[in-house]
Amino acid sequence: MKNNLNITENIQICAVDFAFKRIGGKYKARILWYLFLKGVLRYGELSRTMPDITTKMLTQTLRELEEDKLINRKVYQVVPPKVEYSLSETGYELIPFIEHLHNWGKKQIAKEIEECEVCK
Repeated sequence: MKNNLNITENIQICAVDFAFKRIGGKYKARILWYLFLKGVLRYGELSRTMPDITTKMLTQTLRELEEDKLINRKVYQVVPPKVEYSLSETGYELIPFIEHLHNWGKKQIAKEIEECEVCK
């Protein structure tokens, strides 16, 4: 039986490329991080959390995260429609890595502020 990831013998899949195709870009890791911090968020709450994202981009990014099984989308059959997003089990597996990036980023920001001539 062939591995589902290798379509032909000639294709080599890089695990880093595979991962970054799922979480790369400007918004995906941020959405995952905010869902981790808040637990469950509705579309409007996510939109307010990231004021620099357009409606179209947020919708597209949420769809991609859902397709990659990194988030869960729960639709309530009420009027007006209510949709909630949360991390999936696979999404939770990414949190330690995103947390590491978060801590690294905070450290780098502090270093830049410390080295800033204008800030002194």
